Amino acid sequence: MMDVTEGDVISLLRERGPLSVAFITRLLYERGFACTRQKVERILRSLIKRGVVEAFYINGNKRKHYRLVR
Repeated sequence: MMDVTEGDVISLLRERGPLSVAFITRLLYERGFACTRQKVERILRSLIKRGVVEAFYINGNKRKHYRLVR
């Protein structure tokens, strides 16, 4: 299994649109990447700081979703 990188997360969000951490982790794992929720969250925090990804909430639930900034 390969380690997940920022580029892998960005390409997944580009393909699938807004996703939660759980879905990002699951989809990356199904593609053969070695990743945990904590590692995906760390990558997403880094991408948010750089302005590549933004976090938002859907329908008032407490689960954050992530999408690429246009």
